[in-house]
Amino acid sequence: MARRPAPPSASPKASAPQPATAKKGRAKATGAPAPKAPRTGSRRSAPRVDVREWASGIRLSAFSVIMLSLVVLGAWVLVPTLGTFIDQRQKIAALEASVQVSEDQIDDLVAERERWSDPAYITTQARERLYYVKPGEVVYLIDNDLDPSALPREQEPVSDTLEEKPADWMPQLLRTVVSAGLSDTAAVVP
Repeated sequence: MARRPAPPSASPKASAPQPATAKKGRAKATGAPAPKAPRTGSRRSAPRVDVREWASGIRLSAFSVIMLSLVVLGAWVLVPTLGTFIDQRQKIAALEASVQVSEDQIDDLVAERERWSDPAYITTQARERLYYVKPGEVVYLIDNDLDPSALPREQEPVSDTLEEKPADWMPQLLRTVVSAGLSDTAAVVP
């Protein structure tokens, strides 16, 4: 695997001017072009980094380029396919749930059909739903057989005035906390 060289540092030593002969000698020895002299002016400029020199140190082999392009191509091909796969799996799960509901309904209808094949069930349903009786029987129908306390009350008239009731909640809260702390048994919450 090729190593990426670090960019030239911006240390004070690197920005110090060197003699022209040293620059030329170094350029000939490394084969790289001689760096340009820093500009001088009224403003202080940051040391310049030669990007071409830094980028030339990055070495990619043909194998690395081919593998990188295969990975990009694979991602480009597989991402839409993966989205379609997930969408189809969701549709399959929804259809399986629908099939399960339909099977449950079929089971209920089969059980009801079996109940209707029983003569005792048919007789019970005829008596309860249609009020059929056998010859000689007397049927008594009772209306309003509910307990008067179970009947719904009539709506009372609503007052137009607002009444403020005293709300002393702090002592009530303290009583409930103390009674819960002093209880002998712990409450089991299901």
